[in-house]
Amino acid sequence: MTAPNPFDEVIERIRVAGYHNQRLEDHSDLVSKGIFRDLLARCPSIASDFELGTIRAWENVKSPGGTRRRLIDLFVGQPSGADQPSLDGVRFVVENKSVMTAHRNKTNRLDDLDKVLSAIHGARPEAVLVATVLVGTASRYLNVCDRITPYFEDKPGEFESTVLPRLSSGDETLWKDFRYAISRNQPDHPKKTVEAFRQLPTRAPGRTHVMGFDFVMIVPVFVDNVNPPRLCRDNPFGIDIDGDYAQMLSTICRAYQARWHL
Repeated sequence: MTAPNPFDEVIERIRVAGYHNQRLEDHSDLVSKGIFRDLLARCPSIASDFELGTIRAWENVKSPGGTRRRLIDLFVGQPSGADQPSLDGVRFVVENKSVMTAHRNKTNRLDDLDKVLSAIHGARPEAVLVATVLVGTASRYLNVCDRITPYFEDKPGEFESTVLPRLSSGDETLWKDFRYAISRNQPDHPKKTVEAFRQLPTRAPGRTHVMGFDFVMIVPVFVDNVNPPRLCRDNPFGIDIDGDYAQMLSTICRAYQARWHL
């Protein structure tokens, strides 16, 4: 049996909640916590530095520059004198994005990643930078948080009693009952989104002067809020989710060891 990874935890959170709320970022927090937890378990140099207090981990740290300051999902580095994250001391960063519903939003997510890449590389080129991207594969999506829950705002308890138990259960009548809440994707949208994120700049381990990600992990997921959510371990993109996750952890660990422990 395949060992669960943080992306399995995201799917389980959606299943328990009943539906995916694309307006929340709780999936990103789950991924950040899970990745750091697994690094502490598998990477002795990171675990040792963390235990000694040489490094700390922070979530949702403001990135530098611009009038609209973006948040860095997982920031690991040497704390400043005030025990706060310091760009001068950053050692590795993980950014978590998702394109689950409207695949046109991939352009905005790519822009987000480009800005973080520029900021971190400009501050400390040797910092390890990783991106994870959840890509939705469903051809249609029941938009619960934007289209259904607002309808029930004046009917306390009715959504929880009459709709929520049916969500993510395989109840196909939801498509008919809430046809106004359906968002549709073209068959080639997931493929185009995967291809777009595969074009993100990456760099070889020893070429820290090159501005690029050290690893980009793309995770296909099936989420439509009608059927049970799942990780698409069988997918048409040639993506080995579990193998890529193990490789990502190994890449972070090797780069960290080489850049700060040699």
